[in-house]
Amino acid sequence: MTALASALGASASAATLAVADGADGSRELRLAGRLDAFSIAAVWAQARSAVAQVPERRVVVDAAMVDYCDGGGVAMLVDLLRQERSAQAPVTVRGLRPEFQTLLDQFDPAALRAPAAAHAQRLNAVEEIGRAALITGRDIATQVAFVGETSSALWYAIRHPASVRWKDVGYLCEQVGVNALPIVALISFLLGLILAFQSAVPMRQFGAELFVADLVGLSILRELGPLMTAILFAGRSGAAFAAEIGTMKVNEELNALTTMGLDPVRFLVVTRVLAALVMMPLLTLFADMIGILGGALTMISFNIPILTFLREVDSLVNLKDLWAGLAKTPVFAILIAGIGCLRGLQTQTGASAVGISATRAVVSGIILLVVVDGIYAFIYYLMDI
Repeated sequence: MTALASALGASASAATLAVADGADGSRELRLAGRLDAFSIAAVWAQARSAVAQVPERRVVVDAAMVDYCDGGGVAMLVDLLRQERSAQAPVTVRGLRPEFQTLLDQFDPAALRAPAAAHAQRLNAVEEIGRAALITGRDIATQVAFVGETSSALWYAIRHPASVRWKDVGYLCEQVGVNALPIVALISFLLGLILAFQSAVPMRQFGAELFVADLVGLSILRELGPLMTAILFAGRSGAAFAAEIGTMKVNEELNALTTMGLDPVRFLVVTRVLAALVMMPLLTLFADMIGILGGALTMISFNIPILTFLREVDSLVNLKDLWAGLAKTPVFAILIAGIGCLRGLQTQTGASAVGISATRAVVSGIILLVVVDGIYAFIYYLMDI
């Protein structure tokens, strides 16, 4: 008896279709029961046949008796609505429950009438090169425009300090600076340790282990300290800037800011650039000290005390070498923060869009860092610094 009752209940809730002619000459398709993926197979074919039989008459799908509708039922209704018919003989749905109507309203039947686009043909090598050149040219033009817009926003912030959201700048300084101290310390310490050890081994053959201090001091202060800190900053904070702004764009929060009359560049980019400008020199100075300390601790194993190591560094390295490294940091900071924010503003739609923007921010930032560092090296050579 229980099995029989279950079977009767299942048959009563299955999707059914009744076709009738309306009083106004229309064709009515009366749906009832459950419109789910398991019960609409036969009903779907009958409904399409009934719609095709009256191409010149209006068709009304009465769904007032529908108890349940899932994605399969919505797909059937969308398929009926997207049939090619004249304007005088449309297909309409009435009586659908509000919760099911919400699912149906997510789709535009008119947009689904066109056949699926064919796969684009593969371009040949010349066309691929031209396309890549065009994309690169557009990207460069976008970067130039962004540089101008950011420069204007920064100049406005300098002239009107009260317009800057300093509380956000302080929060960002904590995120990109204070929270980055452990990783900067670890990398800088290992960098000084490895550099000192690899240099001391061959120099030990000539009894010149003491001059490892000169090598470590100059290398860390002038080159490796600023560059490695900038690379860590790009991988950590540049990607974070791109991901944050990219997520805001995907969620249409940037459009909301524009609607409220707020410039996204002044509202989001300026605070991040200012935070990077403040924290990048401090992180570099911290990395320099930790790197030299790592080299000093390494040289203890070569019978050179820490005090002797530091005196040797002090005898050769001067403030000019320190400032030669620190002078790069403001440019590095602007590059990293600017590229991160730009890639965030360029985020497209899609599930992987934010990840792509973060990746582009890191790659572009590191490439520009190496190029700018090479330019600085050439300028220092010409100026004999």
